[in-house]
This record gives sequence, structure tokens and C-alpha cells, in this order.
Amino acid sequence: MVNPGLDTDAKSMLTLNYTRCISDASGESHLDEVEVKQSIAEAAPPAPPLLVSVFNPASQWGFFSTPEGWFGDWHPAPARQFMILLSGELDVMTSDGGVYKLKPGAIILLEDIWGKGHKSRNAGGCVCHFFVARLPQP
Repeated sequence: MVNPGLDTDAKSMLTLNYTRCISDASGESHLDEVEVKQSIAEAAPPAPPLLVSVFNPASQWGFFSTPEGWFGDWHPAPARQFMILLSGELDVMTSDGGVYKLKPGAIILLEDIWGKGHKSRNAGGCVCHFFVARLPQP
């Protein structure tokens, strides 16, 4: 049975995007857009097929929260990790001048685990809550 809201011909290969923060050879940080391909699969039978990407390993997961007004000056990420903003607003600034403004639902992969790193600040008037999934080192 196919989900009536999913046109399998038109949407058989969709993409999802996320932003990553990386360090270059000199330790400067940059933002990059990554596209994740998805295809229709039976991922949770007997539920109807849905769009699924390739699964990758995660080594740990948890939650971060930043209080209103929180600011983290230049720092590398503590580990390669995906952060998904659940509530609030956060700005991530890279050493090349890039700024990524995260709103709820935004996904960022932090890979700037050495070098100058990035700055982060709680840009909203409330606590920011994140889901964090740490990845194995390459």
C-alpha cells in the first residue's frame, strides 16, 4: 500500500539539505551545504513506504540547551556531531565571515574539530534546545 500523499513517480528520489561547518587546511572555518538523497523504501512495515536516506553510524547522542543570552566565543566543535535545533534561535559564525541562522528544525553538522572553530550565540529571547548525535571520527 502506498501512502496517498506520496506520488512515487514524481518523488521517488528526493533530497534533504543540511549545513556543515568545516575547517580547511589552515584551520579556518567555513559553511557548506550538503544534499542528502532519499528514496522510497519500506522502512517501518506495516506502515506505508516513505522516503529514506542511507543510514550512517552515530557513537553517542544527547541534548544541549543554551540559556537566553548565551555566547560561545571562538571554539572548535568537541566532536564531529549533528545538531538539530528543537526550539529557539542560534547563530553560528565561521572565521570566513559566514553566518548560519538556525531556526527550529535546522540541521548542522559540526566538523570543525580543530583550528579556530566557530562562534555561537543564542539569538532568541528564550532557551535553545538541541538534539545532538556524535559521529565516529573518520
